[in-house]
Amino acid sequence: MPKHEKNDVELVKTWVLPPGATLGSSIRAKGILLELRARLPVASKQSLDIEQVELTLSMPASAKTEFHAAASVVANALEDIESLPVIPREIQDILSIKTNERHRWLKDGRLPSAGTRTVKLRGRARKITFHVFDPRVVEDLLDRGVVEEWREEDAAAAAENRRRAAYKAKLTRSLKKGKTVKADTVAGSEEAPRTELAGWEEFGRDGFASLRMPIAGPSGSTAR
Repeated sequence: MPKHEKNDVELVKTWVLPPGATLGSSIRAKGILLELRARLPVASKQSLDIEQVELTLSMPASAKTEFHAAASVVANALEDIESLPVIPREIQDILSIKTNERHRWLKDGRLPSAGTRTVKLRGRARKITFHVFDPRVVEDLLDRGVVEEWREEDAAAAAENRRRAAYKAKLTRSLKKGKTVKADTVAGSEEAPRTELAGWEEFGRDGFASLRMPIAGPSGSTAR
């Protein structure tokens, strides 16, 4: 066989991911592929691919040394692949939840965190940190179907919050209205005394002299 034909012959090895690893999620399967590629040498990363749940490592026959080295890395990594932490986009796909639900349930403790992970974005200088989740905990949540229960609880809580907010707003309006009526009453009562005391300024100016009455003398003349 010509030498160039021998080089075209591929070295191939496959592995099937167990259900406990993918948890029924294609996004999780893709995440596992990326995790395995990250452990391979740069030259071998693209030699590993996945089709549904089947991993395939393929290289030219001339790369026998690299092939066996890569196959060993993949095989070792797959030994505990079911314990690989679940990242945010994976848990959202596994549990069929939205981003805001993940944030809310993580915050209130219903969705327990298994720690955080920091990665550097490709082609960017900055890093991002996010929570990861225990795959066995995620599997338990999936099996128990708690997501629908949580959504019902959240809907009931939201309705109760709206009811309380409406009552509080109504109470606030009533208090404001009561203060306005009281202020008007007080203002009216203050005006009444001022009306009754008309002429008070004249009294203050003339004093008691303005109240003296003329006194008639013996001859009928008026004494002052």
